[in-house]
Amino acid sequence: MTPAVTAALHNSSLHSLPLLARGKVRDNYAVGEDRILMVATDRLSAFDVIMGEPIPGKGALLTRVALFWFARLGHIVPNHLTGEDPLSVVAPDEVEQVRDRSMLVKRLKPLPVEAVVRGYLAGSGWKEYQESQSVCGVALPTGLTNAAKLPAPIFTPATKADVGDHDENIAFERMVEIIGLDLATRVRDISIQLYQTAADFALTRGIIIADTKFEFGLDEQGTLTLMDEVLTPDSSRYWPVEQYAAAQAVGANPPSFDKQYLRDWLETAQVDGRPWGKVAPAPALPDEVIAHTTAKYQEALDRLMG
Repeated sequence: MTPAVTAALHNSSLHSLPLLARGKVRDNYAVGEDRILMVATDRLSAFDVIMGEPIPGKGALLTRVALFWFARLGHIVPNHLTGEDPLSVVAPDEVEQVRDRSMLVKRLKPLPVEAVVRGYLAGSGWKEYQESQSVCGVALPTGLTNAAKLPAPIFTPATKADVGDHDENIAFERMVEIIGLDLATRVRDISIQLYQTAADFALTRGIIIADTKFEFGLDEQGTLTLMDEVLTPDSSRYWPVEQYAAAQAVGANPPSFDKQYLRDWLETAQVDGRPWGKVAPAPALPDEVIAHTTAKYQEALDRLMG
């Protein structure tokens, strides 16, 4: 059952807990010394710029999808969930800001790299392939087309960027320099297993997961732990199976169950009579763009949950 949509939340404002950070989507609050309350707002970012208008229900939807995958993939790697009710750590007048859109998680030491896995050639990977026949140092066969399925999933890590900056794709060798060979190898192997397991299941629900990114941290005992969000339409490229062949035939990506509609609109949007330069502030979003984006996220959830 889909959670009831409450009032859209662009920024949370909890007075009972200290704010640690505001990301593109999530607001993180300290709960003691060992836990974090992650509140998924209805903010939406595109081209690394946060839109001024929220997407109603998006935070609750992302949280539900993340919890679904954490439960389904828990046999592969530990995750950061504590199992505690997020509503138990906030004041009564803050409950509605937190309900359905929050996770109470362990406080970890985050690894300074993102674990990106690609099963299909799209986005920055397609651009890089056209120039070098490789992605992040991983050589690929010649003659691949946009949106082509790769012979096997590849691991293409990236360095984390601050809000407003772009993540930088790096080679695995660079990742080894940053976090060491043993940890880098474990992250790579676990990430590919997570992706393959999720992608196989998603296909049974009519969804192609073209690529995704994972984030990991270490707990006090040094245990590698899956954290942040996982396999949501914000961190992954979801494509409808039934539209894949037709799109690939013309060298295009299938329409994504995410913010691709918004990105396409922004490519033609104008500010003060000029094309938007992909820097803040973002253009004001028309109601129809907000509604269409909301519908795409909802369709992803409905398919996934069957």
